[in-house]
Amino acid sequence: MTAAGYLAVDSGGSGLRAVVGVRGRGALARAVSDVPVRTGDRGLDPGHFMEQLVPMARVLCAEAGLERLGTAVIGAAGLASLGDALRAELPGGLARELGVDRVALAADAVTAYVGALGPRPGAVIAAGTGLIAVGTDLAGWRRADGWGHLLGDCGGGAWIGRAGLEAALRAHDGRDGGSARLLAAAEELFGPVTGLPGQVYPRDDRAAVLASFAPRVGACAVDGDPVAVDVLRAAARHMADSAAAVCPAEGERVVGCTGGLFGLGAALVGPLDERLAERLPGVRRVGAEGDPLHGAVRIAEDLAAGHLTLPRDEKMLCVTGAGVEEIARTADPRT
Repeated sequence: MTAAGYLAVDSGGSGLRAVVGVRGRGALARAVSDVPVRTGDRGLDPGHFMEQLVPMARVLCAEAGLERLGTAVIGAAGLASLGDALRAELPGGLARELGVDRVALAADAVTAYVGALGPRPGAVIAAGTGLIAVGTDLAGWRRADGWGHLLGDCGGGAWIGRAGLEAALRAHDGRDGGSARLLAAAEELFGPVTGLPGQVYPRDDRAAVLASFAPRVGACAVDGDPVAVDVLRAAARHMADSAAAVCPAEGERVVGCTGGLFGLGAALVGPLDERLAERLPGVRRVGAEGDPLHGAVRIAEDLAAGHLTLPRDEKMLCVTGAGVEEIARTADPRT
């Protein structure tokens, strides 16, 4: 049996994905849970997190033939703003239950960044139901948006879906700015639009409900509907503006794009490239190398090897455990 390995986790609104592996050999076993970590008065619930993760990790270790896990990397949605209890309790719980002696807790924006670009300077737009842009010069992190569908996430799936449904309701009312094509698409998906408030407002997952309409907006744009085209162009402007806010001023300007929203294709990516060129002359947009779980694995591999070059940050990337001070000294690009 292999002496030690690592655990890499991606925790988001749709549940948990976990991988165990060994440095140099990659992932050996993986599992998925469709139960999201609960959020309560203390933010992300560490007890519920452990209830889900520990049994999953033990099964994966047995499947992979691992005696123990030396390193764990947890990428979690909401960690930056709702992760205080998780940061306080999860490292000790993982040490007690799984023998882990080194833990990295990362915002999902960080794992998305590393999955898309790897540990190098640049900026990443992560666009799914929500939207956030993250950048680093390897001395610190910068983020733009990611404020949720009520206060921000401008250009994300919920934002596009809401804008498309607004245009549908305008057409229903006979107001300017409406789209008969979007109205038809909305009624095909949701039924009579007079029932939309009841399908959106009471739902805890209203952001996902709104985002479910984004592919219809994209399809209408491809078919040439001018209102849908304008919605995607506006979304692209928001994305590029967020990327420009976090992209390092020095060095090559690289922007990675990750997330399911980019599946809308050229109707979104075309105007995004135009706006990026305006905001960041000479920019090079690249596709994502991998997803957030891939990013968590990459961080785990580097952390296990003792050469993690990513900047530490209390909210974005917190590393605790054995040998952390030595890794910090060797990885800090300013020393």
